[in-house]
Amino acid sequence: MSLSPACARVRVQIADFDLSAEVAALRAGDPRVGAVCAFVGTVRDRHVAEGGAAGSVRAMELEHYPGMTEKAIEAMIDEAHRRFDILGARVVHRVGLLQPLAQIMMVAVTSAHRGESFQACEFLMDYLKTQAPFWKKEDTAEGARWVDARVADDAALARWGIESRNA
Repeated sequence: MSLSPACARVRVQIADFDLSAEVAALRAGDPRVGAVCAFVGTVRDRHVAEGGAAGSVRAMELEHYPGMTEKAIEAMIDEAHRRFDILGARVVHRVGLLQPLAQIMMVAVTSAHRGESFQACEFLMDYLKTQAPFWKKEDTAEGARWVDARVADDAALARWGIESRNA
């Protein structure tokens, strides 16, 4: 896992994170910050949400390539800085075995005005969902299965002018 310090823009880790502590560190007393947008993704049973059998996802396991994953996310944060008038961004992503309701990841973005923060946060989320080198495996009553990218996720990325490499 990443040995990056707590102030790093990107961290990949097994341990859970504290959203309020992450946002406070990102803001770090910067008087220019007028807006903070944050998103936290959690483990859900998407089969229940889609009308499937209750309790079908017992756990989710996430894997990554250390070093390569952080570098890819750093590059997308650089791209967010080029596209939007933001002051800072932070991504924390967990790996390992996660139980339902656990926090998987967070994206937080600061800017002078809310519109830029919202857009940059959504941009980073769309990238992470489709292009970041993470692999997810669901443990279900029927056995383990890898989670494939979805067409809707690719379409979300396309609106930013980025072609998906998942097809």
